[in-house]
Amino acid sequence: MSSQNLDQNIPLPPGKFGLPLIGETINFLTDQDFALKRYQKYGSIFKTNILGKPTAVMIGSEANKFILQSHFDHFSWAKGWPATFQELLGKSLFLQDGEEHKKNRKLLMPSFHGQALINYFETMESIIKSYLNKWEKQQNFTWFSELKQMTFEIASVLLLGSERGDKIDYLSNLFTDLSNGLFTIPLKIPGTKYSKAIRGRDLLLQHLEQEIIKRKENPSNDALSLLVQTQDEDGNSLSINEIKVQALLMLFAGHETTTSMLTSLCLVLAQHPDILDQAKKEQEKLQNTDIITLEQIKNMTYLDQVLKEVERLYPPVAGGFRGVVKPFTFNGYYVPQGWQILYSIQLTHQNSEIFTNPKTFDPQRFNKEREEHRKTEYSLVGFGGGSRFCLGYAFAQMEMKIFAALLIRNYHWNLEQGQDLSLNRIPTLHPNSGLKVKEFQPLPK
Repeated sequence: MSSQNLDQNIPLPPGKFGLPLIGETINFLTDQDFALKRYQKYGSIFKTNILGKPTAVMIGSEANKFILQSHFDHFSWAKGWPATFQELLGKSLFLQDGEEHKKNRKLLMPSFHGQALINYFETMESIIKSYLNKWEKQQNFTWFSELKQMTFEIASVLLLGSERGDKIDYLSNLFTDLSNGLFTIPLKIPGTKYSKAIRGRDLLLQHLEQEIIKRKENPSNDALSLLVQTQDEDGNSLSINEIKVQALLMLFAGHETTTSMLTSLCLVLAQHPDILDQAKKEQEKLQNTDIITLEQIKNMTYLDQVLKEVERLYPPVAGGFRGVVKPFTFNGYYVPQGWQILYSIQLTHQNSEIFTNPKTFDPQRFNKEREEHRKTEYSLVGFGGGSRFCLGYAFAQMEMKIFAALLIRNYHWNLEQGQDLSLNRIPTLHPNSGLKVKEFQPLPK
């Protein structure tokens, strides 16, 4: 599997490019089993044409390691994601490569680790409690939209220093419009999803610019203030425009995927009373006071397993795009420079050669005795891998554990019967019904 001395006579991956211009894009966006059908037919690498580019889809832990580690320099993030991402999210860390990415990741790192996380804990818990109290009063609500608002508020308050209140709802709605435009046809005609996404982006950037100017004058403890003040070893700092796009990315990364995972968590806890019962027993052992602490969070080992299994079976994003900047061969097939690749998170996570009974929700596969994800490198990649592993992972883990602990310790709920629980992957995984809840009530003390 080397890119050296490539023989152009090596065959391209099997598969079809589809129709002129649009290729197989419509099937890709509408068929949940697009990659699975072709994997079953062609194996771990196949070709297609989606989102305007010839594409090699690569599947399995070996492919993940090839892309994320051993042949990392053959691929570009900036040239991989669709043009809609670049237009809507700007040239943020997500779409940077090489030294530029390394430098800016280093500037952003302090906002998501160490003392910053400790500082976030109390506010994060307070916001989560306010939503749980709100749902207790409502009793009936739709979880996906509520969790999206909650995680957006957490990201907005902690990362940008926004004030809690009505403006959060307004900004959250703008962000929903932006997210809905990421995987859609980029028609800038008034009334289209993409037109609304552009408007949402522009209004969010205006808001962010105002917030950055405020932080320059009066810094606080939020991540935006850290960004405004941070300099690298050469004394370089980010410009207002650079901070704006990085802040937009922090908002996006800080709530979209977490919303998806928390929605899936709530779904599986309702569907698997035995797992909920075991999670409750763990919380009862830890709960010597009503207060949740960082020390308790570290000791929630069963909840860790549950969250890993949510990541495995319900990954928020089905795969990752990269642009091919150096040609390569993989499993006997040649992929030219200028193509894009898509590595499949979903199909790797459901590979029976890695995970026992992969369609079954089984947190015990991650216990110390089994540790199925450690048998093969890069087999659990919901948060990426290698040097581009998710910067906000610790932030997301803390948020999800605080939420899960408060929910499991204090509440009982039922799912509304007859709702559509089939899963929609756009923009991130969620039930088509949004997960309708009824009888959300406090547990008897």
